[in-house]
Amino acid sequence: MRTKWRPSLSMIASAMVAVALLLPLTGIFFFRLYENQLVRSTEAELIAQSAGLRAAIIQYLSNVALGDFPRGQPVAPPKLAKGEKWSPTLPQLDISTTPIQSKRPDARPALEPVDFAYQRLADFVAPMIVDVQQTTLAGFRILDFNGTVIAGRSEVGLSLAHVDEVGRALQGVYASTLRERPVDNSQPIYSISRGTRVRIFAAMPVIHDGHVVAVVYASRTPSNVVKELYFERKRLIGMAIVIIAAASGMIFIFSRAISGPIQTLASRAEQIGHGDRKAIGPLKRYGSREVEILSGELMSMSRRLYDRADYINAFATHVSHELKSPLTSIRGAVELVRDSDMTPEERTHFLSNIERDTDRLTILVDRLRELARADNAVPSGHADLESALNKTLIRFEGLTLELSGTATLPMTPESAAMIFDNLFENARNHGATRLNVWTEDTEDEVHIHITDNGSGISQGSAVHVFDMFYTTRRDAGGTGLGLSIVSSLIKTHGGTICVVPSTDGAHFLVTLPTPSR
Repeated sequence: MRTKWRPSLSMIASAMVAVALLLPLTGIFFFRLYENQLVRSTEAELIAQSAGLRAAIIQYLSNVALGDFPRGQPVAPPKLAKGEKWSPTLPQLDISTTPIQSKRPDARPALEPVDFAYQRLADFVAPMIVDVQQTTLAGFRILDFNGTVIAGRSEVGLSLAHVDEVGRALQGVYASTLRERPVDNSQPIYSISRGTRVRIFAAMPVIHDGHVVAVVYASRTPSNVVKELYFERKRLIGMAIVIIAAASGMIFIFSRAISGPIQTLASRAEQIGHGDRKAIGPLKRYGSREVEILSGELMSMSRRLYDRADYINAFATHVSHELKSPLTSIRGAVELVRDSDMTPEERTHFLSNIERDTDRLTILVDRLRELARADNAVPSGHADLESALNKTLIRFEGLTLELSGTATLPMTPESAAMIFDNLFENARNHGATRLNVWTEDTEDEVHIHITDNGSGISQGSAVHVFDMFYTTRRDAGGTGLGLSIVSSLIKTHGGTICVVPSTDGAHFLVTLPTPSR
């Protein structure tokens, strides 16, 4: 049969550790969310800084005569929502939805010269631009109502009216956009980030007395998460070393605690399956409680299987020996009766031998059947000791019983009857006429003492009476299976039976667990 491929524990552990190692790396893709926040934060800063410059310009215009001050297109006041008093300018950019436009177009020559009034405005605002730029690192340009640069670090006198965001600002609308930013000295890790190659441009109109009089045009490169990681590469390398060391420790612990012991246990099971009894024993290292329990159960099961195999081998040997003798006798008698000329008396004698050996075989087969039932009995039910003894005693005339105490046995009445039937028969076969039974109870066990006034059990026989086919009455027809059946049945129900030394007859002690309520 083709077996389905399944991964080993080591492969599973390695895969889990690999996934754990990938989690910090996959986190880089989620930095996109944080990077978008950085873009919006940068735009918000540009809005705030531009608003400050706009306020300064408006304040300047309020202090000068506006009669000769040229102005741009008229702008309707913003529409406020019901109940609202303010119309704040909020960030508009989203790195996941806002398209990145090409590099900002170069400035073009102005179509009209800058008015003298705007030159005076430029002289007023230029120092502020330089100061703000040195503090915020943002680029600022002040444009007149035609889109011509009147103040800034470069492009003064040139026009930016053709730039999209500037054109919308000249219409009185705040506009911002993301544009490509050429990077001359990009590091390899830079290429991971989209934000590294972009720059934010924000154009804020300056509206005074309902007309656009100027535009504050600001730009800045947003902060970059990946860039910051690159600058912190030494610390990240140290962190990676710690993560790899922790992962290696996890693999080592898994191997020592789970994978290694289970592989050893599997190897032991294979050795036991090939008949190596030396493999039955404790492992050098269990690693975990579950593996220790599994190992203990496997070794216990292996011992029971080997004990059962030994039992079957011994059983087969004894049975073949016990069957061989009467069968040999029967075969010899049949050959003599069939082939020899003998007197009627001799023929009757040999036929009697055949009948006697046949009866012995019948008894032996019945006993073997009872032993098989005892070996395969299923522990169940409850039986009353007094009732079981009285029902058994009816079948044994000449025996008297004296009972002290009572007990409930953890077995069916049929099993109890089989036990006491064999004990009573063993007592009668050894000349007993009286039986005494008394009980002693503990919290977990019930002890049943059974004594008789028969010939007793010698010290040499006491250690063998429960062995299969051991008997001192073979000539009288004993099979040596009665007490073996008793011992096997009691063991099946979790109990024990032993011979107690006695100078007056036989004394057996049966110990059984207290039946669960």
